[in-house]
Amino acid sequence: MEFRPQSIPEVILITPQVWGDHRGFFMETYHQQKFAEGGIDATFVQDNHSRSGQGILRGLHYQTQQTQGKLVRVLAGEVFDVAVDIRRSSPTFKQWVGVTLSAENREMLWVPPGFAHGFLVLSPEAEFVYKCTDLYAPQFEQSILWNDPEINIQWPLSKGESPILSAKDEQALPLNRAHLFP
Repeated sequence: MEFRPQSIPEVILITPQVWGDHRGFFMETYHQQKFAEGGIDATFVQDNHSRSGQGILRGLHYQTQQTQGKLVRVLAGEVFDVAVDIRRSSPTFKQWVGVTLSAENREMLWVPPGFAHGFLVLSPEAEFVYKCTDLYAPQFEQSILWNDPEINIQWPLSKGESPILSAKDEQALPLNRAHLFP
């Protein structure tokens, strides 16, 4: 496995080794010792799986308590995945990392606690899975506006195109009104 810290070093892109032949392929998606050596010393307690259509944007989500680190990957299709640093004391506060994850590239992204997370589906459909370091707690879930100008995420949308949002994400707060981490 290859672990590549991104422009925000705590956010890590993981490229697994894939063994393939005429029968298909095999890859290791998690190995505790290799991940710890790669800078991700986390215990995972919950796995989630979602399917979404093209143009759907989920996020930017985080929990104010029971904060979650997320190891994310795509089983089918392609997404543009984003992690936003929302730790006020961080030198990278308000900065974001965006990568394309797909079933084809098989890459994974580590989104540590203290970050808001979201993704935009680029393919006709995508299946997205993620391991979490804490349990989902809806009473602590927050959402930051996907197009907040203070963050200025460069989502790969056609000019004038708007993503498809959930009702919750339509009501998301701008960064300057959101509950952030110290």
